[in-house]
Amino acid sequence: MIEELSIRDLGVIKDARLPLGPGFTAITGETGAGKTMVVTALGLLLGARSDAGSVRSGAQQARAQGRWLVPNDGSVAERVREAGGDVEEGELILSRSVSSEGRSRATVGGSAAPASLLSGLAAELVVVHGQSDQQRLRSVAAQRDVVDRYAGGPLALALADYQASYRRLKSLRSELTLLTEEHDRRQLEAAELRAAVAAIAEVAPVPGEDDELAAQAEVLTNSEAIRAATDAAREALSSQSPESVGADVRGLLDQAKRELERASVYDPVLAPTLETITSMGFLLNDAVAELSRYLGEKAEDSARDLELIQQRRAALSALTRKYGPELADVLNLAETAEQRLLELDGDDERIAQLGGLIAAEAAMGSECAARVTELRTTAGLALATAVTAELSALAMPDAQLVVAITPLAEPGPHGADEVTILLRPHSGSDPRPLAKGASGGELSRVMLAIEVVVAATDPVPTFVFDEVDAGVGGASAIEIGRRLARLARTSQVIVVTHLAQVAAFADNHLQVVKDRSGGYTESSVRSLGGDERVSEIARLLSGLADSENALSHARELLDRSAM
Repeated sequence: MIEELSIRDLGVIKDARLPLGPGFTAITGETGAGKTMVVTALGLLLGARSDAGSVRSGAQQARAQGRWLVPNDGSVAERVREAGGDVEEGELILSRSVSSEGRSRATVGGSAAPASLLSGLAAELVVVHGQSDQQRLRSVAAQRDVVDRYAGGPLALALADYQASYRRLKSLRSELTLLTEEHDRRQLEAAELRAAVAAIAEVAPVPGEDDELAAQAEVLTNSEAIRAATDAAREALSSQSPESVGADVRGLLDQAKRELERASVYDPVLAPTLETITSMGFLLNDAVAELSRYLGEKAEDSARDLELIQQRRAALSALTRKYGPELADVLNLAETAEQRLLELDGDDERIAQLGGLIAAEAAMGSECAARVTELRTTAGLALATAVTAELSALAMPDAQLVVAITPLAEPGPHGADEVTILLRPHSGSDPRPLAKGASGGELSRVMLAIEVVVAATDPVPTFVFDEVDAGVGGASAIEIGRRLARLARTSQVIVVTHLAQVAAFADNHLQVVKDRSGGYTESSVRSLGGDERVSEIARLLSGLADSENALSHARELLDRSAM
């Protein structure tokens, strides 16, 4: 329920606060005062598209804020908290601002949120009926929704079962179509995959082998230069030539060692240095031995080794060109091929299996669809009877609502039948679709009658009607007011109206007041009671707020509506 609505700089409304609360609230005012801006503000709070043109002239932005009362543990509160907002003691604040440049900003429970979240909450908070919503009632989808809402929980459960079966059947049929239509392509894929697996198995690559072989090839390609440099290094450390003895590192180190041995006899301080040089000698001998061993190994046939490595690299390169681009991709293909081949080779078996699954699911779906049709047919008859009775009271005594349930050529996501609401405007006439059989005023009354009836089985927290009484008057208007008052017993009802007969039934009467004193139009909202309300009802009746006859008629109307 909307407890309060605040509007600032929206259309002609400069600043207004609308205390709403439970029951039936009527909003009236002169033509052009901005009554429809109330519905526009609610639309913004419910995720409607923002329009920079709705910002009041001279203002930087328009702003709407609503204070809702919602259950703390309900689905609305849960969705708000999931979005980072808060619901404190059952109070939810929604706000929306629109700048003069067209930028929009929304907050939900004190937290910034996208307008799409407001749209998601709207279905659980408010049902808005305006001229466009009356047109929507002409659509097949809206008519089906009316019958389904009236049918209530049993149909909702049956429809959920049917839709689950429908989705499974659709998925199975899609898979079967894929397998049958792409059978040849998948068989070709399997053949290519087997060839790839065989080629990879023949080469039998191992992870990192390409990098290791590249490093080995680099060494073998430059083996002569490496050997020459290594031999030169060994000669520098320990020469094998008699004429170079004493000129290499080992000879010089031995000489230094002998000199220190003689000196350390006289000065023990040199002993640590002698020990270091002795250790260096051991390390030098190890280095010379390593270089000699390295040169001995490289003396083997490096050319033959290089040829074998290049052949292996060529085999790996052929695999990566075809199945790569990297060796890791080739190895990954080899690992995943087996599972993919199981899928591809099992196509024929899967096709046969799918045939059985589809037949079983289709049978289950038919049972569910039949249950949905049965419940819809029963609900449609009851709805038609109840709405027809309401239409009789709404000055359409000869009108009869008919709900036709006809089978579809092919079951769809909402069942195996089509729901059409027809109207027989006069006795003896043929039922006609609402789009052809009802005028604007009649459609308004049909819509109201439907909501009054459906609310008994599918109550909505808040209804907003924007000039639901358009095109009607007199006794019809009184009955519309009476029905709105009855609807307000179970739901909050907010009505923008220009008819006194409707406004008289309201529990709460708000007037949008137009002020032209500043040279341009500004509107505000005030709550009416007592004589002020009588004057407004009189104005609605006759256009004269101070006519004694109109005031007398207004008092009589208010008294009768209170009975």
